[in-house]
Amino acid sequence: MAPHEPNPGETPPPVLSVVIPLLNEEEVLEQTYSSIKTHLDLLAEAYEIVFVDDGSTDRSRIILAEKARLDPTVRVVVLSRNFGHEMATTAGLHHARGECAVVMDADLQDPPELIAEMMKRWREGYQVVYGVRSKREEESALKKLTSFVFYRLMGKISDVPIPADTGDFRLMDRRVLDIYAKLEEDPRFFRGLISWVGFRQIGIPFIRQPRAAGRTKYRYSRLLKLALDTITAFSSLPALLITITAILCLVLSAVGAGTLLSLWAVRLIEIPAWGWAGLGFLGLWNIQFLSLAILGEYIIRTHKHTQRRPLFLVERVIEHRTPNE
Repeated sequence: MAPHEPNPGETPPPVLSVVIPLLNEEEVLEQTYSSIKTHLDLLAEAYEIVFVDDGSTDRSRIILAEKARLDPTVRVVVLSRNFGHEMATTAGLHHARGECAVVMDADLQDPPELIAEMMKRWREGYQVVYGVRSKREEESALKKLTSFVFYRLMGKISDVPIPADTGDFRLMDRRVLDIYAKLEEDPRFFRGLISWVGFRQIGIPFIRQPRAAGRTKYRYSRLLKLALDTITAFSSLPALLITITAILCLVLSAVGAGTLLSLWAVRLIEIPAWGWAGLGFLGLWNIQFLSLAILGEYIIRTHKHTQRRPLFLVERVIEHRTPNE
């Protein structure tokens, strides 16, 4: 989605869009708005704040509507129902008009003061600048452990390198936003797709603060679903392991059956009737297992095709030019 081209006399698009997806955050919205405004005003850049209300049932929508009425830099995208954090983030990015956009949570766990450093890196030529959580304040040991395991596991099995200890807090250049807008796959994993896009990316460490107010909406059930969606969308290793296991079972079964038949042929052992039936069932089981594994490989290829990602992305074209060009 290209940035909106202003008509004569129309206000030009902002340099920066800050996208904030949220669900039932009435307790923290006033503080979030004030903190972000304070830090954005210090940038001396044209900006907009795009709040995405993902089906809130508290007073969040009323508070945001009042902010938008009084502040021309505030825009509110209201979804018709709760579509989930990933889709709310996507909706916000589709409505962002800036030359670059920053995604951050509404609970102030992502420090707004880091946006200035992200903008600095962006102006140095980086198309993606992501926050790396060097420390997570006041999170449970279980949350820290599951997060640690998840990112290390994805680092090992993912087809696309995904930086460890990162969240959605990141800045993206307009070109990255335009490419992201073309990706239509569902379920989505925002930080994985941004890693897949490529281009020049760099991380900035920060300390993730406790929530300013309210309670997290990301329960462990949602985190588990996100992990499963991520593994199936960004790794073909599980299907490959099934295929390898099927081949090993077939080989071991063939060796075992061959050994038994050889010993029976030279009359060193006797194979009872149930033994012959067992060998037959073992052979049929291995054929079925291998057949399912092969079908799984075809399904993986179909899955990748239905994701409809571009086959490749070109950052730029370098050509030789004559002095007259």
